[in-house]
Amino acid sequence: MVSSIIDSVRSVLVPIHPEGWRFVGIFVLVTVIVGAFWTPFLFIGGVLSAWCTYFFRNPDRITPIREGLVISPADGVVQMIEPAAPPAELEMGNAPLTRISIFMNVFNVHVNRAPVDGRIEKLAYRQGKFLNASLDKASEHNERQSVRMKLADGRDIAFVQIAGLVARRILIWVEEGQKLGAGERFGLIRFGSRVDVYLPDGVSPVVCVGQIAVAGETVIADLAAAEPPREGEHR
Repeated sequence: MVSSIIDSVRSVLVPIHPEGWRFVGIFVLVTVIVGAFWTPFLFIGGVLSAWCTYFFRNPDRITPIREGLVISPADGVVQMIEPAAPPAELEMGNAPLTRISIFMNVFNVHVNRAPVDGRIEKLAYRQGKFLNASLDKASEHNERQSVRMKLADGRDIAFVQIAGLVARRILIWVEEGQKLGAGERFGLIRFGSRVDVYLPDGVSPVVCVGQIAVAGETVIADLAAAEPPREGEHR
């Protein structure tokens, strides 16, 4: 009984990413100042401050560690699965690869995690627009931070942070040459966005469009599997 209560409390009171505290402070400060002149705003500002705190939560995750598994880098909905060429700045060629797009709304955890074990081969940032991240053209036109990672077997995988309609800054704290393990945190996008994963040639996803993905936990592909792409339906 006690352990279940503790687990329930921990599920709500998760750690907050340090990047978020100054925004929480701004929300609280504005709430206090405006509320001093207009009392009803204390409630409105309190709700907004609570949401801001919730947005920057940074929970631990249990990551499957079998070799070959590709783990979701983001919380959210699998928006699209389709062939597309990786961003040109990653220098991976023009041949289309299977791209899995995961859309994060403003209520999802926005800390992003490495999808596989590997070494960062190339980082490339490109300025762009702030279209709705759920649109297909967001991959091409929006602000983005692209990452190319080398796997132990020599293959490459790419993942791209894409700014959304209200996102205005992409953060990344890894460097070229750095080794990462699947599920390790590598970046964050503020206030709504998307992450694309470009699978190595011949690798099929094991998720379906519309499926909910959990960063650091949901397996989205298996490099060692030979099964065809999966299909899903509402039930």
